[in-house]
Amino acid sequence: MEVKKDNRTKWLHIRLSPKEHSAITAHFRSSTCRKLSEYSRLQLLKKPIIAKYRNESMDSLMGEIITLRNELNAIGNNFNQSVKKLHNLQAAGDIKDWLIRFEMERIKMVAAMEEIKNGIVKLGKLWLQ
Repeated sequence: MEVKKDNRTKWLHIRLSPKEHSAITAHFRSSTCRKLSEYSRLQLLKKPIIAKYRNESMDSLMGEIITLRNELNAIGNNFNQSVKKLHNLQAAGDIKDWLIRFEMERIKMVAAMEEIKNGIVKLGKLWLQ
């Protein structure tokens, strides 16, 4: 069974004012059409056009999740740097200094983890609305 390809060989030229063009372009961008010609053809032939929509709650959710991911990456980097420093220490005095710095970093990490936990709770409440 051979599928007949419908080549488009005819042209339709129209002139638009800048205002009309920007209005049509805005409608085109809010659709799922890949090209303006496809959108225009569907519009002229009065065929259905599928519109895109943005879920604002999901957008804010993604923003929060990205922030949390970046925070977790920073915590992981700090921890890896601390462990690397520990492996390179030679003297007991260095170890004492490292332990003091490590405790300060641990306090920051606990605070950041608490902030992440609160963010996840907030996102859960947002998700359940």
